[in-house]
Amino acid sequence: MKSYISGKITGDPNYKEKFQKAEENLRNYYDVVLNPAVLPEGLKQIEYMKICFSMIDCCDVVWFLKDWNDSAGARLEHDYAEEKGMKIAYF
Repeated sequence: MKSYISGKITGDPNYKEKFQKAEENLRNYYDVVLNPAVLPEGLKQIEYMKICFSMIDCCDVVWFLKDWNDSAGARLEHDYAEEKGMKIAYF
């Protein structure tokens, strides 16, 4: 099974560590964990969203970190996953 991690990145100086901890936790349960926090810096927000939506399309479940509702991008990912009828889970 494959999972995707969603949460606040923009404005969170510790996002890499937060996403890494979540990834380590999920690796105990999923064969593949897609982590958007490893994407390179320097893209436009719309470019990140295109990549993230493609990552979500490859997954069986989307996991949302506690702060997901504080992120415009994560809220878009939540709406996208809901529209696609995907399994959604929360940390």
